[in-house]
Amino acid sequence: MTSPQVRTRVTKDRALELPRCALVILDGKDRGRERIITGDVFRVGKSKENDLEIVDETVSRNHFEIVREPRGYLLRDLGSTNGTFLDGAEIKEAYLKPGAVITAGIVQLKVRTYAERIEILPSEKERFGGAVGRSVSMREIFGLLERIAPTDATVLLGGETGTGKDVLARAIHDASHRKDRPFVVVDCGAVTGTLIESELFGHERGSFTGAHNTRQGAFELAHGGTVFLDEIGELALDLQPKLLRVLEQREIRRVGGNKTIRVDIRVIAASKRNLRFEVERGKFREDLYFRLAVVPIEVPPLRQRREDTTLLVEHFLREASGGGAGALTVSAETMEALKAHDWPGNVRELRNVLERATYLTRAAGFTEVRLTDMPFVAPMADAAGATAPPAFEEGKSYRENRQRWEDEFERRYVRWLLKRTNGNISAAAREADMDRKYLHKLVRKHGIDPDAPEPDDDA
Repeated sequence: MTSPQVRTRVTKDRALELPRCALVILDGKDRGRERIITGDVFRVGKSKENDLEIVDETVSRNHFEIVREPRGYLLRDLGSTNGTFLDGAEIKEAYLKPGAVITAGIVQLKVRTYAERIEILPSEKERFGGAVGRSVSMREIFGLLERIAPTDATVLLGGETGTGKDVLARAIHDASHRKDRPFVVVDCGAVTGTLIESELFGHERGSFTGAHNTRQGAFELAHGGTVFLDEIGELALDLQPKLLRVLEQREIRRVGGNKTIRVDIRVIAASKRNLRFEVERGKFREDLYFRLAVVPIEVPPLRQRREDTTLLVEHFLREASGGGAGALTVSAETMEALKAHDWPGNVRELRNVLERATYLTRAAGFTEVRLTDMPFVAPMADAAGATAPPAFEEGKSYRENRQRWEDEFERRYVRWLLKRTNGNISAAAREADMDRKYLHKLVRKHGIDPDAPEPDDDA
């Protein structure tokens, strides 16, 4: 049965309890020295490469390691000369209990387990790295990450596509002590078959067809830094045990190779899938899930935090202007329409829409982004004020349906505008606050006769 001591959990009063384990040296010149076990693998020995260096002749260079597992902390002897003992009994591997005594050579270390309590208080800031938001849900995430980022804790980011999981992953790395080391991204959903194994672990020359040269994988390239495993839920079941071993032992072996290579990495993973549900379906290993979900964070979709839309729009428009003067503005009507939209593609879709609108606005010579420049499915009202739902076409892609609706919006708007001004292009351009040449372009694009607009379309 899984011990609750090694599970991260959120308490009723919105606090995160992280399982912790520490070793206290009981004798020798370092008596009383305590070292908290960080990361998933913690090695002890005489070598300086270990996480805890013990200078004693009876201790081997690499004496033992402690591995964090869902069931608890696993003590494993590393082939030491004098053996590893737990409460007086020699072991090859065994789970630790609070208060247990580990003996390496003549050096004794006491196990101290505890839970580190982290209050989940909303951050006072409206951004964390490149992520922005003023909603309570986002500021709670920022507040938690401000505490977690400086540690080596593994983070699992969940949420729909486009919510900004990749931005948060980069921000976590930039806020950690590893910020000056590599940040390596692996999209587990974009690479398949033997290629994903090579992408993760590297390969030796000639190990498979097309392997003309030796290649380092993501874990090697990220040594000392962070590996971001994006869309981890797409990883094939047969590869999950191999990934689990790397996370447990922090050692990799290239495809087609025999040499074991130790890596020092922090792992951040993300998935649009509900991995708990995938575990129940048998599509994702439970032990791998618990290895990744040390700090699980669910990023809410934009439709559940509409109050962030204004801040995001201002942020993206500043980015589009290079962060300096001359940033475009948005009318109150346009902003309300943006906030009312459900954004199935979330923040990524909003950003793409604003980038296109920025281009159209500048091409037309304007400084204010208008609703007519927004390439998203916005509600259209008829003369009676009723909203006309879009007519979707079966067999057409999302992009094709959206483009069809954007074209329909432009056509109907221009015809309505010309009807109001009796076909006078100059007057219509002034009323719409639109460049005359751009209006001419729209008229030609939709084949509209300015002298004979069809009056019944939006009457």
